[in-house]
Amino acid sequence: MIRFFTEDIYFDLKNKRKIRQWLTIAVASENKNIGDINFIFCSDSYLLDMNKKYLNHDYFTDVITFDFCENDTISGDIFISIDAVRANSVEYKQLFEDELRRVMIHGVLHLCSYGDSTKSEIALMRSKENIYLKKMTN
Repeated sequence: MIRFFTEDIYFDLKNKRKIRQWLTIAVASENKNIGDINFIFCSDSYLLDMNKKYLNHDYFTDVITFDFCENDTISGDIFISIDAVRANSVEYKQLFEDELRRVMIHGVLHLCSYGDSTKSEIALMRSKENIYLKKMTN
């Protein structure tokens, strides 16, 4: 089950049903099953505190994924900074909704075992993001 929550901000995600369907199709395309996936939308400062506390990283980010997957069933908590998504949408000249979807699928792809630590992993992650973003718009 895919659920949406907020921490320390007000944010109303539009088109929840369509987003759930899109993410379910993406996960099935990766030959995985959906367990419990929680998206938690928050502020930059909230995500920075989480980054420091749980990952020992002292920098801002747009998404942190906590993986609770078992076998081919993906489960996890995906924390997304709405502040960072807004800033990125301006910087990259993207619609806010498109940038938010990119960050959401990025978190889900982490749960599907994709990394982003090396140049080749980043290239594969971007490719997968683009594939699934196209499926959302169709």
